[in-house]
Amino acid sequence: MSIEIRKVTVLGTGVLGSQIAFQTAFRGFEVTAYDITDEVLTAARDRFDKLAATYREQVPGAGDGKAETTAAGIALSSDLAAAVADADLVIEAVPEVLAIKQDTYQQLGKLAPERTIFATNSSTLLPSAMKDFTGRPDRFLALHFANQVWHFNTAEIMGTPDTDPAVFRAVVDFATAIGMVPIELHKEKAGYVLNSLLVPLLDAAMNLAEGGFAEPEAVDKTWRIGTGAPAGPFQILDIIGLTTPYNIMAHGDENAQRIAKWLKENYIDQGKLGIATGEGFYKYTA
Repeated sequence: MSIEIRKVTVLGTGVLGSQIAFQTAFRGFEVTAYDITDEVLTAARDRFDKLAATYREQVPGAGDGKAETTAAGIALSSDLAAAVADADLVIEAVPEVLAIKQDTYQQLGKLAPERTIFATNSSTLLPSAMKDFTGRPDRFLALHFANQVWHFNTAEIMGTPDTDPAVFRAVVDFATAIGMVPIELHKEKAGYVLNSLLVPLLDAAMNLAEGGFAEPEAVDKTWRIGTGAPAGPFQILDIIGLTTPYNIMAHGDENAQRIAKWLKENYIDQGKLGIATGEGFYKYTA
């Protein structure tokens, strides 16, 4: 029996959650974006409008009003039960804190229809750490997107030993349908492929800056010149947004917590969260 995915709910309207919702809607799926308060959803609507402008400029076929129609067509909800009541697929993009994700899945498992597939966009956590909280481990897996999904269009798909192979294939097909390049992982790996390569680079860069060895600009310049890469690690961190690495490192070892403190005191507490706020390690103009 084939699994059809048409109605998609995205939990979390942060930088990446909003991009996932927009890209999915842009490709013709019925999308609901959920977040915890109406105030947050007001900010999400503004984020969708900005994405419409970006798509109009950068994505083929987004002109002639399609980008604006996409933004307007995304339903917003702060009622979790209503948001998932008829979802074929729920993509979870809530903060990168295991306890928050586990609690979210405990609620989801009681509210969503039995047919609904759950997918976590977690960048560092293993789906096995969440599967028992879902109430449906056979219909649960990881679906990880890279930031700027319209440009860096990979979708890493990683199941657990309990994931139904038919569910895995359905999510691979869905990723293709929304314009992503599916990257299939054969078994669980923290960080998937992309972050297994990227996170050590970002960690090393922050250790250099936090330790006073070199300024972020010098680190980035070294990486760009030495490798030919278009962006350095601190430029990448600004794209990602500084709250994500902070949340990860705040729950890490002693070294990670020291870097988290440095991020918080020097950047996050000053409202410097990255490109989304106009300033992170660098300043940005609209």
